[in-house]
Amino acid sequence: MEHDERRWRGLEQILRRLVARLCAVASGHERRLDAQLHSLADAAQRDADETQLQSLYDALTATALALEGTGTERLPIPAPVNCTDPAAPTRWQQSCEAVAALVDRLRQAEPRATDMDALASAAHDAVDDGALAQSLLRLGDLVAGHHALLVRERAEAVMTLAQVTERLNDMAHFLTGASAERERDHEDRQSMNISLLVQMNELSTEVQSNDDLPALRALVTERLDIVARNVRDFREREQSRFAEDAVRSERMCSRLAALERESRELSRNLDLEKQRSRIDMLTRVSNRVSFDERFAEELARWKRFRRPVAVLVWDIDRFKSINDACGHRGGDAVLREVAVALSRGRREVDFFARFGGEEFVSLLVGAELPDAMLAAEEMRGAVEALRFHFHGTPVRVTVSCGLTAIREGDTAESVFDRADAALYQAKNSGRNVCVAV
Repeated sequence: MEHDERRWRGLEQILRRLVARLCAVASGHERRLDAQLHSLADAAQRDADETQLQSLYDALTATALALEGTGTERLPIPAPVNCTDPAAPTRWQQSCEAVAALVDRLRQAEPRATDMDALASAAHDAVDDGALAQSLLRLGDLVAGHHALLVRERAEAVMTLAQVTERLNDMAHFLTGASAERERDHEDRQSMNISLLVQMNELSTEVQSNDDLPALRALVTERLDIVARNVRDFREREQSRFAEDAVRSERMCSRLAALERESRELSRNLDLEKQRSRIDMLTRVSNRVSFDERFAEELARWKRFRRPVAVLVWDIDRFKSINDACGHRGGDAVLREVAVALSRGRREVDFFARFGGEEFVSLLVGAELPDAMLAAEEMRGAVEALRFHFHGTPVRVTVSCGLTAIREGDTAESVFDRADAALYQAKNSGRNVCVAV
């Protein structure tokens, strides 16, 4: 968690530098904005808090809106410039590249985020400062949300550790008390033994030095009464200690049982979090992190046992057009349904995951390339058979696939690159086809 917090703090610093960079790019267009832009850049560089930044943002927004509505003094808007335009100003290109790099770092830092692809597309398609600023605001919201989540998780962890510490302190007190009780018990027994020996020695001495029978009888009776009282007192102390030990033991057993329940609950939560970190939150299938781990395992097994493994890389055809026509909600629905169709009917030994964006990957364990090709065609046909409608208009959804098999001398990168090259062949062959290499 501390590592994640440091990473998100680094991303926050990048955002602050981007704010300063954008302020520098925008300076010089309007004299009345320059002072506010300078103040905003200065606040971003000196780590101003949320209240100060919000105040500067509100003031800048109010001035910009006022200039927009003043007729002849209207705020001059630079001509739209695309990030990919080779003739774009150097500072604009640097800003766009920095935003793209930030999106990539966010994607690596939070693979479970479902809107990273939309953010990447929005940043890439930005044509002016306003569009780029909107992308930065959305990135800032994501950073702030994840930071808040880390704070909550840390607070929960601190609370759990405090409870564990309290239980351990209870155990330490119990063990200390038990040790003290054993010490007192040992001292009490020694005192009892010494008392008995003293009484017996004194009785023996007096019997030997006294011949009067009635006096001896009275003396023995007195000594025996003293011994009986000592034994009775000792037994009462023993019973009291046993009762106290029983209460302490029962209390400690109860607390240990509570600690065990909390430990099991924490273990379940950790297992659940680990499982969630390997699941794509949009499609509910495995994500790229999980794929990388499983692919490394299968490659290691292949090198040892030579059991065939086929790698299939899928891509939804013309997905950007689907997104443009149906919106991101419609695109998300298509991703979910395609994931279900591609993963339906897979064997227990096989593996399926969302690789990123509109790309998916499959591992068919034990399948030679011809058999994998037949399976890929069935999966492609299952997607083609899906029926989507947007506002009553049918939307055709198809996928293309590139597949290959692990070979001698392969690495994870070489296998995936070969399957990816086959996918490009499928795209260039008209899409909705499977190509094996």
